[in-house]
Amino acid sequence: MGLNSWNTYEKESPGVMEKPLACWEGRDYYKDEVLPSLTIILKTGGCRHNRCRMCSYRFERYKEQTPDKLASLIISQLDWVLEHHNLEKIRMVKIYTSGSFFDPDEVPQGVVNTTARIFKGKLVVAETRPEFVESGRIGEFMAMIDTGEWDTPLTVAMGLETTSDFIREKCIDKGFSWQDFLSAARETHTSGAGVKAYLLHKPLFLTEHEALTDMEQSIRTVSGIADMISLNPCTVQRHTELESYWKSGEYRPPYLWSVLSLLISAPVFVTCDPVGGGRSRGPHNCGTCDRDIVDAIRDFSLSNDRGLLIDVFEKGCRCRAEWEYILSGEQPYCMPLSG
Repeated sequence: MGLNSWNTYEKESPGVMEKPLACWEGRDYYKDEVLPSLTIILKTGGCRHNRCRMCSYRFERYKEQTPDKLASLIISQLDWVLEHHNLEKIRMVKIYTSGSFFDPDEVPQGVVNTTARIFKGKLVVAETRPEFVESGRIGEFMAMIDTGEWDTPLTVAMGLETTSDFIREKCIDKGFSWQDFLSAARETHTSGAGVKAYLLHKPLFLTEHEALTDMEQSIRTVSGIADMISLNPCTVQRHTELESYWKSGEYRPPYLWSVLSLLISAPVFVTCDPVGGGRSRGPHNCGTCDRDIVDAIRDFSLSNDRGLLIDVFEKGCRCRAEWEYILSGEQPYCMPLSG
């Protein structure tokens, strides 16, 4: 099935489809049910902020395109999705872009409308920065996908990363404040949509203990505001500022022991997919226990069974003592106070 009946934009190369940056089928836990899901990362006009220290998607963009050409390129990616995936068996769709799905300069409004028509009846999660959340725009998109099957057919996801303005600004360079997120969350709820918060565990410049404490506080604080929370242990993506520090031995991704600790102690259910888990660029321990822990975290995220996490935490490993020593002995990152 193609988009010919919906697409008012002419393709530059008829018959040649643009491929999304990534697209895969999986499963997601939602209200005591495991749903077949489709995750799509679209290449777009690019993130307008374009400064986050750990993000490589900021470099994935179509440069200097007219709005019509940009729309045609993005819709061609949706054509590819329809060509390669059977949407009849998919119940949840998660939409990500180079930056913000609801930024009209990055994703033209016509593309947003076409996306809504394609995924009508699905449970949709769409990511955006808070400055592009406006209740009218969110409500209009939700009305287009709503068939009455879901109480909340749309969830707006935002990369809050942390509830600490200092850490978000100095360690991530995210470009918005906690109050900006709160305002966007209110706008989203006013429209009738849900809110999902992504939290980043251990950005640059934090010790293992500082990062653990920050996430404990962030989960507690945002749990009364966001309807869904996802913990993202930091991974080292290529061509980023984070990678340059990692290559110099000045950054280590979080221990999987820390991730386990956070998920076990969280006051609410927090999902987690430890991308790169067990590898040097991703959250890892010593290599011996990593696979069992990563599997337990992913199984937990599909079941909300904390017993799975407790079992691997209590099983332990020789590197757990190392992690405990790091928590107590690692010194804060020191930077000169003058040039």
